[in-house]
Amino acid sequence: MSRRDTPQDLARRMADAGARRKASDGFRRETFALPREEARAKARAFFARYPKAAYMTEIESWRELPDDGIEFTMRRLPTAD
Repeated sequence: MSRRDTPQDLARRMADAGARRKASDGFRRETFALPREEARAKARAFFARYPKAAYMTEIESWRELPDDGIEFTMRRLPTAD
């Protein structure tokens, strides 16, 4: 870290490195931010469209939002074998 680097610069570089690492693991990701019931329906539809056994589909991460919403990231393989 040089003297000109700010904490924001470091955070941006770390985020970029993480994004590149995730992008190269072969999985496709989609992130949604929806009200709680719509989030449940979206996740169910995602699993119906991309079954876990074929696409290794999973909810990679999720968090509760202040307005009783849910933000979550679904991860799956691009194709089934």
